[in-house]
Amino acid sequence: MDFAAVYHKTSEQMSYALDEDRLAVNLKTGYDVKKVFLIHGDPFDAGILGGNERWTGRREEIVYKKRLPHQIWWTTTLVPPYKRCKYYFELHTDDEVWYYFEDGFLTEEQVNMPGRLLQYFIVPWMNPADVNRTPSWVNDTVWYQIFPDRFCNGRPGRRDEGILPWQTGPVTNQEKYGGDLEGIRQKLPYLSDLGITGIYLTPIMEAETNHKYDTKDYTKIDPSFGDGETMTKLVSEAHELGIRVMVDAVFNHCGRKFAPWLDVQEKGADSPYADWFMVNDWTQIKKREDTRDGRFYSFAFADGMPKLNTNNPEVIGYFCRVCEQWIRDFDIDAIRFDVGNEVSHRFLKQIRTHLKQIKPDIYLLGEIWHDASQWLTGDEYDSVMNYPLMSGIHDFFLDASMDKKEFEYMVNRCYTMYMQQNNNVLFNLLDSHDTERLMNRFHDLDIFYQQLAVLFTLPGSPCIFYGTEIAMEGGFDPDCRRCMPWDEIGSEENQKKIRSMRQLIRMRQTEETCRSPHFHFPNHYAESRCVEYIKLDSENRKLEVLLNCSEEPVSVEEGGEILFERNYDGGILGKNGTLIRKKEV
Repeated sequence: MDFAAVYHKTSEQMSYALDEDRLAVNLKTGYDVKKVFLIHGDPFDAGILGGNERWTGRREEIVYKKRLPHQIWWTTTLVPPYKRCKYYFELHTDDEVWYYFEDGFLTEEQVNMPGRLLQYFIVPWMNPADVNRTPSWVNDTVWYQIFPDRFCNGRPGRRDEGILPWQTGPVTNQEKYGGDLEGIRQKLPYLSDLGITGIYLTPIMEAETNHKYDTKDYTKIDPSFGDGETMTKLVSEAHELGIRVMVDAVFNHCGRKFAPWLDVQEKGADSPYADWFMVNDWTQIKKREDTRDGRFYSFAFADGMPKLNTNNPEVIGYFCRVCEQWIRDFDIDAIRFDVGNEVSHRFLKQIRTHLKQIKPDIYLLGEIWHDASQWLTGDEYDSVMNYPLMSGIHDFFLDASMDKKEFEYMVNRCYTMYMQQNNNVLFNLLDSHDTERLMNRFHDLDIFYQQLAVLFTLPGSPCIFYGTEIAMEGGFDPDCRRCMPWDEIGSEENQKKIRSMRQLIRMRQTEETCRSPHFHFPNHYAESRCVEYIKLDSENRKLEVLLNCSEEPVSVEEGGEILFERNYDGGILGKNGTLIRKKEV
């Protein structure tokens, strides 16, 4: 047996409480392992210390598994009647049987050796306070990300300094086009008609730039976007339409005009805010150029975005109060933490405790582009932006040498990194204000809709970037932040695209299978780039997703209720074709 491929630990994502009653147990093995049995029971079934009685446990086969590139992920769910669990694994290859305990592998003879002190895996107690709880409403939400300055100008008559006429071409980070909160409010009926049930706003607090990631005042709506009254009205009307609202929190760094930073600039190390930042050389605090010299730490090397010291209790307390104010004043539903992997864990633990007491179902989302396991143990973020999934989907469509097995491995990796609670509320996206737009990557509508089909059928909570409903183009940041072309929305071509997006969103909202965490890859079709996966819901209803990612048409079985299709005709799925349909149970 390939011992090196076997891994389990009673922590992280391998063994954890799904809720107060259910325990998830996961195991990794090599492909040489054909069967796995779990022997489990209460730690005290044989008495307090075991005595002369032998602890036996109940033996059950683990039948659910996912394939990874070099390992198999085996998963099962237990319901320990007394909230405790003791267990070990029985592993079968074609010609061997091994028993896997906390301290390693034993033969059957060794397991049964009289007097041997076996080191079982132990879950001592499933305390309700330790259960990783995420807001259930997020799984039912379809998000729409808005970059406010470029979405809609709701006050076109105003003459703010520097506002340019609305236009639809390429943009940079310098221009301001006057998009505002009133414009977003006016477009709420449009978003509701599209099927959107959550809007994510990039920063709206007072700042110098058009993107607002250089905050000046965390307690004040940027005047170019409106005021607190407008924000309150926007959220209230959104809620009336069943739309939740998420705001962006830039707590890793601030802007050069944030009052505490101005005080530090003036008073240096004598400022009461000196420890709010990370300054290494007070003699050069006013120098204006990138921070590669290390005089102080900043976001990337941008000297206009000094890094906040989120290790400092004063800073933690300040931002706890800021977020509390946002909730109490505006009734927001979610907060996205910018550069969410650089703020301190202490900061996140305290801010979560504080905010969940005020609004228990608030959604706390971290911007993390890599494996975020250490932030998702139940006491920091509820979930993260699923950039690994976005990257994996993109690379599969980019690289024609990759076959469907690699697509399967990629998806399975993304959904075995975290606890199921986090997977249920992952923020799934295909593009954002920080990436090239989806349509820009291949300039092919068929591939565009294939990727959207994946987005709307995998576990988590899907998000589209404003303009995606019309396949809006745009290069890398900042060109992805073009103005929304409202004058072109009514064209026949754009209305057709909007109908397709509305169809996908409605499918997501009406079919429980789309939102379900359960899926597998049957590999029924021989073609190497014909991706097929099956979604299953709580009633065992099936949804089949077929993507022909090759140049040649593929013959597929007919039947089932078609929910979405492109390039499909009478059992033939054409080049870059998509087919989503219900399957008979």
